[in-house]
Amino acid sequence: MAIQHLFHCTPIKAKMWLPPLVKAYALVVAFGPSFASADTYHLDISEQSVQLIGKAQQAVVANRGLPAPTLYWREGEQVNLQVTNHLQEQTSIHWHGIVLPYQMDGVPGISFDGIAPGQTFTYQFEVKQSGTYWYHGHSGMQEQQGLFGAIVIAPRHQHQTADRDYVVMLSDWPEADPHRTLARLKKQNDYYNFQKRTLGDFFADIGRLGFWETLSDRLAWGEMRMEPTDLADVTGATYRFLINGRTPDMQGRYLFKPGEKLRLRFINAAAMTHFDVRIPGLKMRVIAADGQPVAPVDVEEFRIAVAETYDVLVEPQTEQAYAIFAEAMDRSGYAHASLTPREDWLAPIPTKRPMTLLTMEDMGGGHGGHERHGQSGAEATHAIHGERLLPEKQEGQHTGHGEAAAVSGDNHAGHDAEPNVEQQVHSGHASSAPMDASEPSVPSHALLSYQQLKSEQPEHSLMGAPNREITLRLTGNMNRYIWSFDDIKYSDAEPVRVKLGERVRFHYVNETMMNHPIHIHGLWQYLENGNGMYNPKKHVINVKPGQTATVDVLADAEGEWAFHCHLLYHMDTGMFRKLIVEKAGYVLH
Repeated sequence: MAIQHLFHCTPIKAKMWLPPLVKAYALVVAFGPSFASADTYHLDISEQSVQLIGKAQQAVVANRGLPAPTLYWREGEQVNLQVTNHLQEQTSIHWHGIVLPYQMDGVPGISFDGIAPGQTFTYQFEVKQSGTYWYHGHSGMQEQQGLFGAIVIAPRHQHQTADRDYVVMLSDWPEADPHRTLARLKKQNDYYNFQKRTLGDFFADIGRLGFWETLSDRLAWGEMRMEPTDLADVTGATYRFLINGRTPDMQGRYLFKPGEKLRLRFINAAAMTHFDVRIPGLKMRVIAADGQPVAPVDVEEFRIAVAETYDVLVEPQTEQAYAIFAEAMDRSGYAHASLTPREDWLAPIPTKRPMTLLTMEDMGGGHGGHERHGQSGAEATHAIHGERLLPEKQEGQHTGHGEAAAVSGDNHAGHDAEPNVEQQVHSGHASSAPMDASEPSVPSHALLSYQQLKSEQPEHSLMGAPNREITLRLTGNMNRYIWSFDDIKYSDAEPVRVKLGERVRFHYVNETMMNHPIHIHGLWQYLENGNGMYNPKKHVINVKPGQTATVDVLADAEGEWAFHCHLLYHMDTGMFRKLIVEKAGYVLH
């Protein structure tokens, strides 16, 4: 289906309360923001031809829409979602960030069997929260192929009003079949890094830094077998970056009248891309993170990791068009739409910024180059390679470890506490230290940091010591493009088991050179950022290279949950676990 028309983003309040008879049919809208309003919802999963790169490609979509229809729920509502599979393969829908019975979570092999071709599965649960969330396929590569949509849940008591309320859904669309993309990464992990430094850059750096410093820098990166431009595994070399399913050429737009207050619900539905988001000329007030209200923070830019959501308020006062500009973190491309008072006014594309270069500090170089605990200098040198190039012997040694080795659980079994403390001290990110994992390295703007996120509501159960602490190392082998926790890929790992009612403190130690947005299904993660019982609760925590993030998880929902990095190719190749929350004396499998 060719997309030639411009899209309009209609405010939520004008659509939310349609009669039930209308809602099922209103969902069947091709390539435009669509909606449903109450009680029973129908989603038909099928293949659809799309034109996003200048030629026809097949997408996997819900109700013929890319993105899928935005679902509007109300807190306290009992929803019934009938999902019918018209594909020739299994499908599934996961309700990302939603607290619900685990049998309704929608992860094949974990919480249900998946939806076979020709079958309809009915999801039923009570909506116990409000805010901005999303849903997506959890089978194969269907999420990357277009199977995702937004969820907006109205609270019982509205406390942040706006004149208009819009969803801004970011995503990445590949030129190649995603299975082919993964195959290429397995053959050459930097296949999509088209921004490598050149001989001209070398001489330019000599003029800027001097010969010996430039040479030393090149040798250091060469020793790590990576480039400082290597921020993303998959880049704009193959991706088109979309806002609500539109490329920049399709000129999406959101309407406003000067003086109005607008709520923009940013959702990063990309498979592999972190975005830096700004609206030049407008200050953004962040009021919610991952669906949960936070104390307002005024920023000019924020980084949104894969699967995160941020709600912002903007109040344009002048009659002009503003650009909603989301640059890929590595600057290899961008998504663009216009915030405009007139349909025929489009905002110019802002000046693109130079590509971001990683520094040794980004790689943890400032605290010993990722030294593995207890390693000699020579071993540590190898370890800094090893975050991407783990030696075979080491991987083999870890393979086959049981639960205690895979995840340091009770009393830090499998990983003694001292090394973890040591790493945190070296990194300056001890468990009580604030974390700045979301900060883009652009110093001239007011940038959002994880440190600034402060929950509006206290969680008293966060006070005092946790019941248990678990250290989880984020690991990988870039030579083979295998990602893992504690050097053990999912197929070889035992589940992580916790008891219902426990408060478990996880330390995510990122020993790789890539970002990892860590997602736990069905449970909240309270990020330790120094705000005590006001620590923000999130469903995704982005952990930067070489850093440690600490979260508290209240195991208040029994069942079997997925626990993984939300970068699709990292999850698919092994950075994934089953997390089992079981009652005392009762064992789940």
